[in-house]
Amino acid sequence: MSFPHVRNRRLRSSQALRNLVRETSVSVNDLIYPIFVTHGTNIKEEIPSMPGVYHYSLDLLESELAEVAALGIQAILLFGVPETKDAKGSSAYDPNGIVQKASRKIKELQPNLLIVADTCLCQFTDHGHCGVVHYDEHKGCADVVNDASLELLVKTAVSQAEAGADIIAPSNMMDGFVYAIRQGLDEAGFENVPIMSYSVKFASSFYGPFRDAAHSTPQFGDRKTYQMDPANIREAIREAESDVVEGADMLMVKPALAYLDVIRAVKENFDLPLVAYNVSAEYSMVKAAAERGWIDEKTVVLETMIGFKRAGADLIITYFAKDIARWLKD
Repeated sequence: MSFPHVRNRRLRSSQALRNLVRETSVSVNDLIYPIFVTHGTNIKEEIPSMPGVYHYSLDLLESELAEVAALGIQAILLFGVPETKDAKGSSAYDPNGIVQKASRKIKELQPNLLIVADTCLCQFTDHGHCGVVHYDEHKGCADVVNDASLELLVKTAVSQAEAGADIIAPSNMMDGFVYAIRQGLDEAGFENVPIMSYSVKFASSFYGPFRDAAHSTPQFGDRKTYQMDPANIREAIREAESDVVEGADMLMVKPALAYLDVIRAVKENFDLPLVAYNVSAEYSMVKAAAERGWIDEKTVVLETMIGFKRAGADLIITYFAKDIARWLKD
């Protein structure tokens, strides 16, 4: 049958009726909030390219964590900005590194708040790449060495778990990183610590503000030899499949907004919880447009979150998490 017997607008006539038949929803339980911690004292510095996002020293974390917990957000994604850097990113796996110190502090202040530790080397290396760099004299260029990088990533993951991280989130895109980290965690007695893998991480232009925040811009070249080509979706499925086989507990697609088709494809092929990372430029573009009065920030953000969920995401990492939590309460 068709019009006039079928009238689809009948189910849209009031807010209550629209709520009753709503197919997709966003909950505060879906949200993971990124936090940047740094050395020093009395530091709360706004990141210029990310309005409303700050670097925090450990002594000023308490009020921020209290606000996060009061809003009902149950997990944070922890990034550290180190005091020193070297070629092998040794402060990433230092027991007294910034992420390790912050994890212990967070567990003291908010023991029920889940810490998702970003496990990578780029913030901690002086060259800004996600692994060990080797200069090939024959080729006349530098390259990121895969297997040697895995050893350092395992040390980093174990160090983070020892400091109190509840979830390890490796973001480096080395081949075999999930297998290596899973084996390392198990051997260290952390077999119950899950891995949230950055399974499908594209070499994207949407990371610019984050690199400003994490001080992780590559000092030479780019990351296209290990992060994915934005044009490839079949490769994305292969990457996700590798992580499933190697023991990942959760999968991730990063970025999210320009890759909704990838989120849907991963969801249709695998039954693990799926995370969408609403990355820094996606955040900053909305903030910039809202500041100029071009868009309504609240409605645009909530519509975007619905889009992530509708595409298949179970969880969303977003710098808007606190705002969303407030709007959902209202």
